[in-house]
Amino acid sequence: MAVKRVTMQDIADACGLSRNTVSKIFNGRGSVPEPTRRTVMEKARELGYSQFPQREKQEESHSLHTIALLTSSTPLSHTFGSYFVTAFTDIISRTGNTLKIYEISQEELAQKQLPPHLHLEQTDGILCIELFDRDYLEMLCRLGLPLITVDAFSGAYADVARCDFISMENMASSIALTRRFADAGARTFGFVGDVRHCNSFYERYLGFQLALRRMSYAQDPEVNILAPDDEPYNDPAWLMQRLRAMPYLPEAFLCANDYLALHLMTALKYMGYSVPEDVMVAGFDGSPESAVVTPGLTTALIPSAEIGRMAAEMLLDRISNKNRPFRRVYVSTTPIWRASTR
Repeated sequence: MAVKRVTMQDIADACGLSRNTVSKIFNGRGSVPEPTRRTVMEKARELGYSQFPQREKQEESHSLHTIALLTSSTPLSHTFGSYFVTAFTDIISRTGNTLKIYEISQEELAQKQLPPHLHLEQTDGILCIELFDRDYLEMLCRLGLPLITVDAFSGAYADVARCDFISMENMASSIALTRRFADAGARTFGFVGDVRHCNSFYERYLGFQLALRRMSYAQDPEVNILAPDDEPYNDPAWLMQRLRAMPYLPEAFLCANDYLALHLMTALKYMGYSVPEDVMVAGFDGSPESAVVTPGLTTALIPSAEIGRMAAEMLLDRISNKNRPFRRVYVSTTPIWRASTR
């Protein structure tokens, strides 16, 4: 029985692309992003396609790359990190590349040192996630390797970029959440979270302040909780102490993420307050927990998996095109209205 010959259409269908895109890759016509080209070539090999262009035959033995993921905390321990890393890894592995994960110790962070088992001569690109130390990032930039950071240190939005940067968009959704508080009748507003922890937290705080200024509402710093991130935000007793120390309880709290918002709602409940009747609360992340808590938490959904895919494509493109201008990419977030706001 004759074996069916694999065609370009078969490869296009398997990759979810048009035949025209696959044809461009095999015939050298037009411009196709490098990550897409790699995906198509990998699928062609998998399906047993035999008509590889000469360029691919020559480069096949040395076209794969090793990517180092650097982090100061375990990225899979929170919603954004787990979805991001899964999608990033999928793109890296499907294109035949290798991902190695290195957790930076506090000593290495302080001394601005690389992990001893990371070999630069065997590394083609670097991804930083949950790595919010400015000096450490600058040290990595000086290595001269293709590098992309996901989020960064507080205030990075105003810094001159010396690497590629990708992040969720923070200010627009923070403005929309704060406006919703006002539309629901709030006139006093507080913010919860360490705005110096990372750039995203800082941008969410900026959006909160900008919304209030645009609506001509004052923001009283005495009704914010801006303690350092290593304080026990998950301890209801600690939060209740902070709330009781306020001169008055604001009618609405915007929190830097859902984790903080959920713990704040617990503390308010212990104090006898009702959400949203007495105090409205909103978070940021779109975590699964935000949808199942009672009342449901108003939040901003981050497309974590899509950011992971985009980061992988950007880094692979940077490896192939080292002289491109550095890019700063923000991916839109979407407010989700639930019962924690009136």
